[in-house]
Amino acid sequence: VLATVRYGESDVIVKMLTESSGLRSYMIRGLQKSKRGAFRPAMFQPLMQLQIQAMHRDKGQLERLTEAKVAVHYLSLNSDIVKSSMALFLAEVFKMTLQEQEPNPDLFTFLSEALLALDAADAPMNFHLKIVLEFQQFLGCYPDFKQGNQPYFNLEEGVFQASSAGVTRHGSVVQDLCTLAKTPFGQLAQWKTTTQQRRALLDLLMDYMQMHATGFKRPKSIEIYRQVFG
Repeated sequence: VLATVRYGESDVIVKMLTESSGLRSYMIRGLQKSKRGAFRPAMFQPLMQLQIQAMHRDKGQLERLTEAKVAVHYLSLNSDIVKSSMALFLAEVFKMTLQEQEPNPDLFTFLSEALLALDAADAPMNFHLKIVLEFQQFLGCYPDFKQGNQPYFNLEEGVFQASSAGVTRHGSVVQDLCTLAKTPFGQLAQWKTTTQQRRALLDLLMDYMQMHATGFKRPKSIEIYRQVFG
């Protein structure tokens, strides 16, 4: 589930990334008033993983869900305030950048496994950064880390270089970007970062995506996240 938009008094439009049909939008009638129906509002929280049956007419219109149930029961993603805030932010990033109508099994698997890793993490503070960075592989704009020992990162070209030519960043945030790329999900908890480090990395990633990802704008949920966690 990428996003839900209220439509009228009780209906909802749900935008989803599906494994077999790519990006789809579904109209769910009466969801806001549903108490005993087939669908519950809690099922459509950001980044919930569902097993669905649907009728696809493939005419560019809203599709119809016929059945849905929770496929993955998260341990803490929806109840932990840090993780749920990250989920809200990530869902906004995915919603703005995913345009594919065609199925992409590799992308679907990556997102599913990344969310499971976030859900299971005891120390999740770096996970949203790692997910955003690795997600860029599917957008075709993953940075080239071959020259990661160079002091400057060129945001326009996505490469590391010796000079400050172009739109660049330098200093500790560039070193942290390289560390983030080299650190697997299973070792993120051991990488101790400060609030200042994470802010700088997030700003760099957002600036980079604004240059390379069609339709991407700085998510509003970033400011909410910072107000809560500093």
